[in-house]
Amino acid sequence: MDAVFRALADPTRRRLLDELFREDGQTLSALEERFSMTRFGVMKHLKQLEEAGLVVTRRRGREKLHFLNPVPIRLVHDRWVSKYAEPWAAALSGLKNRLESPMEKVFEIYIRTTPERLWEAITDGEIRSTYQFGIRVSSDWAPGSHFEMSHPGAPGPLGEGENLEVDPPRRLVQSMVALWSDEVKSEGTSRVTWEIEPVGDSCRLTVTHDQLREGANDELYGGWPMILSGLKTWLETGERLTTPGSLMYG
Repeated sequence: MDAVFRALADPTRRRLLDELFREDGQTLSALEERFSMTRFGVMKHLKQLEEAGLVVTRRRGREKLHFLNPVPIRLVHDRWVSKYAEPWAAALSGLKNRLESPMEKVFEIYIRTTPERLWEAITDGEIRSTYQFGIRVSSDWAPGSHFEMSHPGAPGPLGEGENLEVDPPRRLVQSMVALWSDEVKSEGTSRVTWEIEPVGDSCRLTVTHDQLREGANDELYGGWPMILSGLKTWLETGERLTTPGSLMYG
């Protein structure tokens, strides 16, 4: 976490994160226009944010897009802030989320585990329930097959969709229809892509939630930082992580 604190210590880097919070998925040129410094200077700050995991990039044709990754900030929150100010922090976080209207969200986290173990944690319904608010995901995980999200305390399915691509233990692409509230039901189908890349004794897990309409309800994607933080904690320690989501649904 030292890299996260070092990255956040600089006001220019905090401004870059603010710009990506305001409008996610920006190019270097778009970000450069908002700063009175050279292109090289902006690139240098973005590189430090990438190294800290606070920014992730994606290629779209010839363009390189930059996305805010809130997962490291969530990990800091879970380690310290939640012990003292969870109700206030959660309320403020909810307010900020309601102001967002992205078409695509990208989340990235490093977990000390193997690709096989990480894939199992994503696709095994019992394990999944330990870090995703008690929700089970059931499927035979064949390409083109159906999956369903359920909870023992829910009157019906909480979500469903199709496994579009299944490439264990590297990549899983799913369409998803959320069903847990009337508000999200009207959002229709979005897409979730899980990508696992081994890095030494760890794995980099990238979750991309896209095909969201402009102004989509933040219930669709707002829980990912908590889910991924819980996944990391469970795989590395065998313990469950307490989050606002786990308290509400777990």
